[in-house]
This record gives sequence, C-alpha cells and structure tokens, in this order.
Amino acid sequence: MTTPSPTLRKPRSTWTPAQIALTVVALVLSVIWMAPLVWALSTSLKTPAESVASPHWIPKDLTLDSWRKVFEAGNIPNWFVNSLVVSVCVTFVVLLVASLAGYGFARTEFRGKSVLMAVTMAGLMFSPAILGVPLFTTVQSLGMVDTYWGMILPQCAPAAMVYILYKFFQSLPRELEEAAFIDGAGRWRIFFTLVLPLSKPSLSAVGIFTFIASWNNFLWPYMVTNNPDLMTMPNGIATVQNAFGIVWPQLMAGGLIAGLPLIVVFVFFQSQIVRGVAHTGLAGQ
Repeated sequence: MTTPSPTLRKPRSTWTPAQIALTVVALVLSVIWMAPLVWALSTSLKTPAESVASPHWIPKDLTLDSWRKVFEAGNIPNWFVNSLVVSVCVTFVVLLVASLAGYGFARTEFRGKSVLMAVTMAGLMFSPAILGVPLFTTVQSLGMVDTYWGMILPQCAPAAMVYILYKFFQSLPRELEEAAFIDGAGRWRIFFTLVLPLSKPSLSAVGIFTFIASWNNFLWPYMVTNNPDLMTMPNGIATVQNAFGIVWPQLMAGGLIAGLPLIVVFVFFQSQIVRGVAHTGLAGQ
C-alpha cells in the first residue's frame, strides 16, 4: 500500500501589508526621534565658525576640539561618579520605600489608612520646585548641605512610585498570599519571597524611571551643593557651558556627555521599560 505523497503548501509571506505599513511608520518615527541626537553629534564635531554657518549635517572640518575642551574645563570623571552614586542610592532607597508603602496600602488595614493614602497621593499635585525652599531649610538644619545624603534623601519618597506599585500589588491574586499564610509564612516572608519576585517587571520600571529622573535632576543638587567636587553631571556640565558662553560645539558636546548614560540605560533596558509600563497599567493612564 503506497502512502500518499504530502501536498506542498505555498509558503506564507512573512510580511503582510499591515506589517509593512507599521514598519515604515516606525522607521519614520525613529528617524524623527534620532535626528536631534545626530544633529547634536554633528555640531559637536564642527568648528565654532562652521557651527553658525549655513545648516548642514556633515562637518566639513571634522574636529574633536570641542570634546577636548569640555573635558579639560571640567572634572568629568568625578562628576560622573557623583551622579552614579547619587542615582544608584536614590534608586535603591526608592525601591525599598515605595515597595513597602505600596504593599502596606494594598494589603493591610490600619487606622488612618485612607487619610495617609490621601496625603501620599496629594504629593502628586505639588511640583518639586515648590518644595525646594522647605526641603533646603530642613536639610540645612540637619547639617547635610554639601553632602551626598543631602542630595539623596529628599529624592527618596516620590508619591508617583508608591502609587505605581500600590496599583500593581492590588492586581496580584490574594489567593497566593492566603495559601502562604496557611503554610505558616508570615507577612514579611510573603513580601520578600513571594510578592517581590512576582513584581520584577514593575520594580524594574520604577527603578529605571527613578534612575533617569535622579540623573537628570538639576535643581535640587544645584540648591544643596556648593562644593565643585560634589557636583553631579548636569550641574558640572552647566558650569562648563556657562564658562564657554554660546559656543555651539561645546554646548552640544556637553549635552551629549550628560545624556550618554541615559541613552545606554534605555538601549539595554528598553524591554524592561516596556514590560514594566504594561504591567503597571501606565499605558492606559
């Protein structure tokens, strides 16, 4: 008995018209978003005279003189280390405080919970600039001006991050925690061994957002720090730019130096950012 020969199926096209259209739109948007960075890099490689001439993308006289002057005028490595220390410490403390507060609001009942929650959410309505003077007075009274702690601690209680984790913890099924309670686990053990591992996408998003916000924070380190050795990258680069005046190649080089770590963070952690936004529900808000 002969076996029937298998019928050959026509291979499906891997690209549908909708996929092609979406890819074209994505490429156009990518070009639009990348254009400012490419222009800044191109300008930083021009001479000052060429940078104010007729606009053109490719430098005629390619030079790294602006980058050299920026590094010579400022202590870039020291400022980078300061920004890294402050941003990493702020991120760690925010993750710890926001996760504990968010879980407490989502899963525990205590007297005054609604009032405390309302006070916490009220923090979303105030701009950090409004709180600058009272925060500086408090830091000054504690003797933390011109210290790392003076730059770190006031950034460690963002109401937005508490709210993000609070909403995520509310979405976790209570049955998992109830089963752990039946097995004899306590609240702290459940939090650290069950809840936090399930919260990795949201914690990653909160951590990345906090790191970026802390790295870009210019106003608060500028207010609380007078010591040049404690300047963060945005403050140090601004000082160098003020020394140069309006010299576009140096301004563009300084801006790229300050923003390069954030570009690296986004390139390597973009999948965590997307998953975190999807899990925390930020995409619909």
